[in-house]
Amino acid sequence: MKNSQVAIIIAIAVLIGYTLVKLGNSATYSDFTTAASAGGDATTVIAFLDLDAEMTFEPKSVQFSFGAIDKQGKKQRIVYYEPKPQDFERSEEITLTGYDADTAFIATEILMKCPSKYNEQNEVDSDKIYK
Repeated sequence: MKNSQVAIIIAIAVLIGYTLVKLGNSATYSDFTTAASAGGDATTVIAFLDLDAEMTFEPKSVQFSFGAIDKQGKKQRIVYYEPKPQDFERSEEITLTGYDADTAFIATEILMKCPSKYNEQNEVDSDKIYK
């Protein structure tokens, strides 16, 4: 075999190995019960804002805490060491990345799914636009 063929085979093997490692580390969605049993490893939980729970922000420690309910119905206290995201109360769904601690779920990242401004009442009939 030529040196160039060996180099190509090695490059393909490295690329396949890299892809397998990335797929193995890809996050899966879980619930608060699974996050509690993860032993402090980072997990991603899809939840809804618990409107009955208290929402507080402590400016000195930059700590925002609130309640959330996962898709299994389990309520959990969430602590986020960043300011409250804008329009947080309007979010339909919250994706929390973080880890479970003894007293709360510590969120390192929060992604919000806000309600769509497009609904059936605001749909535009495209056939009527250019006639």
